[in-house]
Amino acid sequence: MSSDFKVKVNDTFEFDFNTENTSKLDSVSVEKNKFHILQKNLPYKAEIICSDFNQKKYTVKVNNNIYQVAISNPLDILIKELGFGAGISKVIQLLKAPMPGLILEINVEVGQTVKENDNLLILTAMKMENSLLSPRDGVIKSIAINVGDSVIKGDLLIEFE
Repeated sequence: MSSDFKVKVNDTFEFDFNTENTSKLDSVSVEKNKFHILQKNLPYKAEIICSDFNQKKYTVKVNNNIYQVAISNPLDILIKELGFGAGISKVIQLLKAPMPGLILEINVEVGQTVKENDNLLILTAMKMENSLLSPRDGVIKSIAINVGDSVIKGDLLIEFE
């Protein structure tokens, strides 16, 4: 992979950079997260206001204008082109029984908003109570079972919107 990377500003403008043109940048750090930059003989004051290093997103102030900046390296670009993505929310629509058992308790209702890892129901199997948790944030579209129902592995339990 090359040392090229893309910089997207305010989700609108995209710029390509490489190590050669970034090394030619005329900038001087004047304080922590504050810089003085010369570009085409014009001075700019830049400050990094907020940074999310893991997501590679920054809020930058340049001459009193605020910009949202996202940086993508070659690996990030390849992952996006392949259709994968870090931090993309799960798109699980159906919750199915992971094992045969008996529905002991249902803790949600149709139309209820749930968060990831909320307790949806309790399935008892082999004398053990198993809490089935929400696999994602979402809204309950339908509940296909009732308390006391016997289910086998793969039976539909809950559907998400």
